[in-house]
Amino acid sequence: MNTPSPSLTARGLQRGLAAWAGLTALLASLQPVAALAARLYVGQAFFLSGLTKLRDWDITVALFTDEYQVPLLPPELAAVMGTAGELVLPVLLVLGLGGRFAALGLSVVNAVAVVSLSEIAPAALQQHVFWGSLLAGLAIFGPGAWSLERWVWPRLVSRQPA
Repeated sequence: MNTPSPSLTARGLQRGLAAWAGLTALLASLQPVAALAARLYVGQAFFLSGLTKLRDWDITVALFTDEYQVPLLPPELAAVMGTAGELVLPVLLVLGLGGRFAALGLSVVNAVAVVSLSEIAPAALQQHVFWGSLLAGLAIFGPGAWSLERWVWPRLVSRQPA
């Protein structure tokens, strides 16, 4: 029975580790584009929902009165707050300005949307879970290198008097 020599095994291990390091570096270089794609995808979904609510305000208020059972808030206030959140927070998220704040705020909007519906289709629930997962990643890891936050924040901090 032939056993590989220790030097052959060590070379194979080194090659494997080098390949893994290369793959890790490639994946790390994709983080900015992945964060931007997540911000664009989620931001568009919520912003378009907010625009839909604005198009016919009477129907929006009726939905918040009859369909959506938002806990603790009167339907009119819930409609205003939900619509404002769906219009302002996605813009911040897409720009990557206050990205973690926007991701956390949209997470609240997302959770309230799921909780307030008495019945939700499985496909719709799946979509909300996916949005929630993307928002959680953005809240935890930040909006990424391709964000206004990365450009603006260091300049603001450097201008603070000592």
